[in-house]
Amino acid sequence: MPAITTKDGVEIFYKDWGSGQPIVFSHGWPLSSDDWDAQMLFFVAKGFRVIAHDRRGHGRSAQVADGHDMDHYADDLAALTAHLDLKNAIHVGHSTGGGEVVHYLARHGESRAAKAVLISAVPPIMVKTATNPGGLPKDVFDGLQQQVATNRAQFYRDLPAGPFYGFNRPGVKAVEGIIQNWWRQGMMGSAKAHYDGIVAFSQTDFTEDLKKITLPTLVMHGEDDQIVPYEDSGPLSAKLLRNGALKTYKGFPHGMPTTQAETINADLLAFIKG
Repeated sequence: MPAITTKDGVEIFYKDWGSGQPIVFSHGWPLSSDDWDAQMLFFVAKGFRVIAHDRRGHGRSAQVADGHDMDHYADDLAALTAHLDLKNAIHVGHSTGGGEVVHYLARHGESRAAKAVLISAVPPIMVKTATNPGGLPKDVFDGLQQQVATNRAQFYRDLPAGPFYGFNRPGVKAVEGIIQNWWRQGMMGSAKAHYDGIVAFSQTDFTEDLKKITLPTLVMHGEDDQIVPYEDSGPLSAKLLRNGALKTYKGFPHGMPTTQAETINADLLAFIKG
């Protein structure tokens, strides 16, 4: 399987399909590059080169004990872009992957990148603090860690069956294959990486990172996101970005790249070509 080895010896699995302008996809917690199937197939057919990696400890990447924080996530992404010698790349991040993209661009610079897209993304910061009074209380994330530590298999069934895709909303029909695919991806990864990753996605403050980014950046967020609440994420990130635009989706859930792929793909394509 194609993989790179990072400076600290971690093997990172990646997919690299097609040719043309590269689009690099960064997945959400606790999933893998497989979560981008709908986007990878769409964009490779449109003549783009599509690349996605499994974050360290996730999917087919090495299940190491350490480095499950945004600095390492960003450095791993930088190592991949350097290994593939990517230029003029579009970086697309969903949820935790949105934080990874923001931190990568701020920490490693924009010389290899052309545009960025943040979908249902965790920036500026998820946890409630004195400077982020609209955030979620820390005990919410402590509860997620407890569920990972005590009954991860059931937790990874309940999350996609309920709030992740909005299948708990009246009139929304649950899709069993989507739920099972989420569970499959989650259970492929390491409990340690997922446990530590909750701190990484919830407590990292991306405010200064967002201010540093000069690239055209599209922020896409669903108003009915039950995982990363809309009001404390998308609109705030768009305001902090120097060249940011916000696209809001009425009624769309956190996992909208999967359940609303047709709409999301069309809007992504329009932004990339625009």
